[in-house]
Amino acid sequence: MNTYARQPVSFTHGQGAWLFDEAGRKYLDALAGIAVSTLGHNHPRIVEAISRQAGKVLHTSNLYRIPLQEELAVRLAMLSGMDEVFFCNSGLEANEAAIKLARFYGHKKKGIDLPSIVVMEHAFHGRSLATLSATANRKAQAGFEPLVPGFLRVPYGNIDAVRQVASRSRDVVAVMLEVLQGEGGVHVVSEDYLRELRGLCDEHGWLLICDEVQCGTGRTGKWFGWQHANVRPDIMTLAKGLASGVPIGACLTSGRAAGLFQPGSHGCTFGGNPLACAAALTTLDVIAEEGLMDNAVRMGEAIRAGFAKALEGVAGVKDIRGRGLMVGIELDRPCGELVVRALGAGLLINVTSDSVIRLLPALIFSDSDVKALIEGLAPLIREFLS
Repeated sequence: MNTYARQPVSFTHGQGAWLFDEAGRKYLDALAGIAVSTLGHNHPRIVEAISRQAGKVLHTSNLYRIPLQEELAVRLAMLSGMDEVFFCNSGLEANEAAIKLARFYGHKKKGIDLPSIVVMEHAFHGRSLATLSATANRKAQAGFEPLVPGFLRVPYGNIDAVRQVASRSRDVVAVMLEVLQGEGGVHVVSEDYLRELRGLCDEHGWLLICDEVQCGTGRTGKWFGWQHANVRPDIMTLAKGLASGVPIGACLTSGRAAGLFQPGSHGCTFGGNPLACAAALTTLDVIAEEGLMDNAVRMGEAIRAGFAKALEGVAGVKDIRGRGLMVGIELDRPCGELVVRALGAGLLINVTSDSVIRLLPALIFSDSDVKALIEGLAPLIREFLS
């Protein structure tokens, strides 16, 4: 189906932060498959882990025990301090599970017939009917009405708006947000806001749901974005970079959200299969052993500082923001054509929210990669704005 506006290039292989097309031309990958290729391309430990597991067993079904899935669940619980993990295939599926959990909690624990979830402006949680309804993108929603009811939208980062919802609605069961919004324009919520939101949820018996699909798994410099504020959600979702390109998603629970689902409550045919879990365990090992979270902090700071210097005084550059290796350069006009210009210059980037250049490099990005990115992209931005 014609569901993607694909660029006129295909890649045959990659190495580190670089990809190579059919003609042998190289491209600096500053998108990492939209925050998926955590360890870059052709990382030897991922290649070995996938190859080894493929020679054993790919799939057995969740009707049986899967030791690698159990090991991955324990590892994620230890890293997060959370209690339970449900495995699926994508961020959409993980967020769908989170929404179902919140509604189930409302029915079973709070006696609410029509539970509501507070969601944020600029949010993006997926493209199923429920996650699309929680998303704040009319362009993505248009034509798929009627949307799923039960979502109350507030401005991102505005705690007073959430308090107002609390004062006028008795049907709220949860608050759902991305700690660092990706699709919405690379917006970073303050740590104070997260702490206040945690307190408000505790005060009203709501669940706090953190969508870490894009910003989790070390990308911000910590395993999970909420750890910067030293809070813990009741539900957390992961996907994208968790297995460095092998499809996997996870929905974790703790506290009042734990123990809700029982056999038959939810399921997933492929979720947590041995191949995906082997890749995820290796990804977590490499991140920890190679110091890639510290590298994400250093490289992210270098990218933001480098572009700030290279674009200093350039009219039309509104903001350069982000955390770790999630970087947004906001311009004062739509700039989608920069994706094509960058491709021509051997750079893979993305534009989101019409006017925000989004950079999501692999966690193995190096000083030389940063230098190549700034020297290649900054002149294109200056030329575009001139």
